[in-house]
Amino acid sequence: MNIVSILLSLSLSVPVFAIAADTQSTSENTNGSEIEVLHWWTSGGEALAVKELKDMMKEQGHNWKDFAVPGRAGASAINTLRIRTLSGNPPDVAQIKGPEIQEWGAQGFLTNIDDVAEQQSWSELLPRRVSDYLKVDGHYVAVPFNIHRVNWLWANRKVFEEVGAALPQTLDEFFVAAEKIKAAGYIPLALGNEAWQEATLFESIALAIMGTDDFRRAFSEHNSELLTGSKMRETLLTLRRMKQYTDANSPGRSWSDTTSLVIEGKAAMQIMGDWAKGEFLAADKIAGKDFVCLPAPGTANQFSFNIDSFVFFNKDNPQTIASQKELATLILDPEFQREFNQNKGSIPVRVDIDMKSFDDCAQDAMQAFLRAAATDNLVASLSHNMAIGRASQIALFDVISRFYNNDNVDIDETLRHVRAAVLADKL
Repeated sequence: MNIVSILLSLSLSVPVFAIAADTQSTSENTNGSEIEVLHWWTSGGEALAVKELKDMMKEQGHNWKDFAVPGRAGASAINTLRIRTLSGNPPDVAQIKGPEIQEWGAQGFLTNIDDVAEQQSWSELLPRRVSDYLKVDGHYVAVPFNIHRVNWLWANRKVFEEVGAALPQTLDEFFVAAEKIKAAGYIPLALGNEAWQEATLFESIALAIMGTDDFRRAFSEHNSELLTGSKMRETLLTLRRMKQYTDANSPGRSWSDTTSLVIEGKAAMQIMGDWAKGEFLAADKIAGKDFVCLPAPGTANQFSFNIDSFVFFNKDNPQTIASQKELATLILDPEFQREFNQNKGSIPVRVDIDMKSFDDCAQDAMQAFLRAAATDNLVASLSHNMAIGRASQIALFDVISRFYNNDNVDIDETLRHVRAAVLADKL
């Protein structure tokens, strides 16, 4: 589904609050140094991270006009962006990621920032699997902020020590540990029954069972045999088996409340991206002592990544264009990369950053990132708008959630629906 079709289909369905936000934020730039930025970073470490960038822009003489649209993991912001663009008044900068960058770029909305990339030597700083997501027709149109690792397992060390279980490195070891933990009266696996949390668990299982190449071929290249084959069947069966080790109070529980179960020692494990680390640190827990971060079982050599990025919309005002270029340059500045990622819990996207000031989990993540880049085991996240577009993601979330929550749903039917969901972007 192309952007023009999406714009038309959504123009009548944009949330009322988004339209209201638009009326407050769409005045014409009268000052050429002003730059309007649409994003969805509105809470906690995200807000602190954005403030750092705002302050740096101000120091350079540019006025950051904030247009923050909270909610729904960016879906609300994207809907607002679509109606702004449909009305012919897009912001100067917007937060977009994954395949949506290529969709917007293919329609001619985005400006070329090759000059910034060349000036900062992006080809040397960014692994190919990362830079591919920032380009349209071989030209850079987006600048990356960070790398989130999605395939993490977070564990309460004291629970494991008390029940005498070993931290799991493989899926088989996971089930051995889960049995011991369950028998001791703890929740083995903390999971909130939100579709995206279930999909995050599904992604890590699929990565372990399918391996890097088949995972890419299935979800990024739409290989029908793999989408309906034996490895996908095993992934679904493993997902359903893991459900036995979650708790009955999971429906509707947020990811952060789910993380709290591990922090408080009520649950032993959670499979979640590295944003979960912020919850442990906020609770004054120490990595290695109170909690452990390790790759999701079976994925030690792989790195499922989620990248936050900004794109720049075509503008005629030379001063606005200069502000866009300045912002793109500052985002890859080493000082900003350190400050932003320490606040957000992710790791720098630049491969040359000194990680001494980062916590142990972040240092482990960077080493894993570099190893995965060297061995071509960087994998775009399926559950976080990187491997597939938004239409496919929404459909796949529904398929996985239905299968996970209803033991009577037929697996052969689900395999067909997985294939249809992944292909939805092409419709």
